[in-house]
Amino acid sequence: MVSAIGLGGFHVAGHGADEIEAIRLVRRAIEEGITFLDNCWDYNDGESERRMGKALCDGYRKHAFVMTKIDGRTKAAAMTQIDESLERLQTDVIDLLQFHEIIRLQDANRIFASGGAIEAVMAAKAAGKIRYIGFTGHKSPEIHLHMLAVADARGFAFDTVQMPLNVMDAHFGSFEQKVLPELVRRGSGVLGMKTFGDHFILDTGLVTPVEMLHYSLTLPTSVVITGIDSMKRLDQALLAARTFTPLSKDRIKALLAKTAGAAKDGRHELYKTSHHFDGTESNPQWLG
Repeated sequence: MVSAIGLGGFHVAGHGADEIEAIRLVRRAIEEGITFLDNCWDYNDGESERRMGKALCDGYRKHAFVMTKIDGRTKAAAMTQIDESLERLQTDVIDLLQFHEIIRLQDANRIFASGGAIEAVMAAKAAGKIRYIGFTGHKSPEIHLHMLAVADARGFAFDTVQMPLNVMDAHFGSFEQKVLPELVRRGSGVLGMKTFGDHFILDTGLVTPVEMLHYSLTLPTSVVITGIDSMKRLDQALLAARTFTPLSKDRIKALLAKTAGAAKDGRHELYKTSHHFDGTESNPQWLG
């Protein structure tokens, strides 16, 4: 069991965030009931994991479900990144490790090839360094479905899948329409992200932050991960969780009608339509 809201790890070190304040933020989130912590090997050159590792000291680790991601597509790159993440996070086991930025069709083939990253991840799981395995991406539902198909062909089943789920996704290249039903059918853990589209969906002013979170929470998600870069943002996420009841069909219809015009060409979902969020595009060496 994990909290309905997850704390996004990028922001604990991004945009000039203060380290002491970031540690306080993570610890208060845990104290208030947010148990799912998101991170990634490449976030802020590893600083996000290092700060989270410090926050998890003094007994906080036992209350947290820690997820991080790796970019490595080869066995060698994945092994190195897993060990570095474990060291930075100051933990012996990562609760959930995910393949990060599955944004190209060839990513799946590289991961599952001989000498691919899946070999390192399975070895780490056998050694007790990892509990669950998943993947994440933000580019195209077809790429997600291809990743699932390649895994199926090799007799492998992912525990979780992470993807954008928000009030605009339903209108353009929709993960909600194309991938979510398949994950529900499989019984996979569903991790929602990009609730605010970074800030681009939020900037339209069409829907309030709490309404956006309630929309994503109403979907069959296991956890909705949101960037929390201040106590104010933490309070907003806690308010959304504590006031949440599933939205009615009429309320969902109204929210989708309100966002349809702005969402139809994906201009506010830059993670789908540009390389704005593609860290491995500008840093191909991370792939191995």
